[in-house]
Amino acid sequence: MRKNTILTAVSIILVWVAGHLQADDAVSDTAMAMYLANEGVMVVQGETKVVFDPLFRNGYRQYLLLPEPMKEALFAGRAPFDGIDAVFISHFHGDHFSPEDMLRLLKQQPDVRLYAPGQAVAGLRAVADSQDEALFARVTAVELAYKDPPVTHEMDGLLIEAVRIPHSGWPTGRLDVENISWRVTLDKTTTVLHLGDADPNDVHFARDAAYWDKTHLHMAFPPYWFFNSTFGPKVLMSRLKPDASVGVHVPKSIPTDPALRPVEFRKHDLFTRPGETRVIPVHSNEHKHEKHEH
Repeated sequence: MRKNTILTAVSIILVWVAGHLQADDAVSDTAMAMYLANEGVMVVQGETKVVFDPLFRNGYRQYLLLPEPMKEALFAGRAPFDGIDAVFISHFHGDHFSPEDMLRLLKQQPDVRLYAPGQAVAGLRAVADSQDEALFARVTAVELAYKDPPVTHEMDGLLIEAVRIPHSGWPTGRLDVENISWRVTLDKTTTVLHLGDADPNDVHFARDAAYWDKTHLHMAFPPYWFFNSTFGPKVLMSRLKPDASVGVHVPKSIPTDPALRPVEFRKHDLFTRPGETRVIPVHSNEHKHEKHEH
């Protein structure tokens, strides 16, 4: 009974969000971010839509899984997940990426492009068969070693930049994980940053200081540990300098109500409920692109 109640509530949220996003697009072309689960986020700017880390199967008893109504709407391309242009994967861990689910999405949504680290693409190939080979024309594997310079890709409506930032646990753990931080600009208007499970030490960001400086960032999606780590707040405020940040990868144990959270998280914005949205603070064109030199 409780499961049915939850699914009904999520379905209602999806209907509300779909209408809300469509109304915003029609009236003001507002840029929006919608939370899926764990580090799953959809970003919408006008008719351009991208999603980060949307499909995974393991919450390790700590993190939210994508509710079934949202997952089925994503596969079917139903509002608000209609017209998705690209999917971005941060890394190949069970709470971020399911090769089986991604293969299904690519089959059901023939216009979707996938950008992912080489490890994730290898995982995708491992579950595909010879009949799926044509799908890989829409798959871009990003092969970056630690300390490699950032790379850039482009497609209609999207400027895509990627850099490898070590997974949390550096310098002693998870060094083999290809964690990619994606900076994506939609319609030359809205720039967002999805950090994956990035380690917050400033040494990773200082190396590419010019890269971070060249583009004004409207919203960042850092893992929640950036807010209570030694270097994370400095990286956000002095290095990345987004207009707004919303924490992701938030454990289920952290309450939705900010007043009930541990004190170190009360003043920070966190995504905690699938389907919730944020307006991305996009200012005048002069301000947005004063440092954008592509």
